[in-house]
Amino acid sequence: MVRTESLTKQYGKITALDRCTLSIPQGKVFGLLGPNGSGKTTLIRLLLGFLRPTSGQATIDGLDSYDCSLAIRRRVAYLPGELRIFRQLRGHQVLDFFIGIRPGCNRRQLENYANRFELDLTRRVSAMSTGMRQKLGLAMTLAAPTPWIILDEPTANLDPNVRDIVLTMINEASQQGRTVILSSHVLSEVESVCEHVAILNHGQVIHVQDMHSICQHHRIRVRLTGPMPPIPGFLDNVELIKPSTAQKDNLEIRYVGDLADLLWWLATLPVEQVQINSIGLKSIYDRELDYSSTLP
Repeated sequence: MVRTESLTKQYGKITALDRCTLSIPQGKVFGLLGPNGSGKTTLIRLLLGFLRPTSGQATIDGLDSYDCSLAIRRRVAYLPGELRIFRQLRGHQVLDFFIGIRPGCNRRQLENYANRFELDLTRRVSAMSTGMRQKLGLAMTLAAPTPWIILDEPTANLDPNVRDIVLTMINEASQQGRTVILSSHVLSEVESVCEHVAILNHGQVIHVQDMHSICQHHRIRVRLTGPMPPIPGFLDNVELIKPSTAQKDNLEIRYVGDLADLLWWLATLPVEQVQINSIGLKSIYDRELDYSSTLP
């Protein structure tokens, strides 16, 4: 399990990560979201022991990330956001180098990942496109025999079809019991593969979301033909958005919970039209960023 306790990193007067406390369970896909400069990459570098924390602690499998950084990196396969590969080598030579520094790596499996990306391993890295180099890095990272995988913007520079392949591979890694930490700006990708998500802003964790519970978040728009009675007490998760004067017969309701109870109540109202939509990750992400921006 990954744990951080009040993890903080400062550069002079700049606080890149501020009292971050997280718990990431083993065998899950955990997403890190946030705008540029929110602290995601700093958190990853602290987890890997590349940086010394100003205060607080990060541990992976009970090992301190900084004091035991070499042991941590033996357990983790990491794809950085800015990938650098020896440009004079050909693809198959890159794989040879990787196998030499990553004990236990299976060449057949590594080549299988490269083939799934349709990589030409005879081409020099310098002659590869940015997307091809990204696919080469992904093949090496995902094929590494490690229980932990950390991916920083893995689908950057990739076309939609290849992005789907990457997400499939991430799901496969999770099904094998491996833990994946995924940092991304693409909310739809995070929503499709992650089981838990942490949203960061200004170096702070502002929200942690269980993705399975998102299906219980709904926005309901109702057009009434008469007055609305009081909301019954058993619907304690109803948030009524007051209608504007110009649309006094329209209501917006936000609700978290089992729709059956809400639908029973709606059936008692003088309803002319009703529209029910699920509230996706984007709505929660935008709401939390807006709220955090108002804090002093």
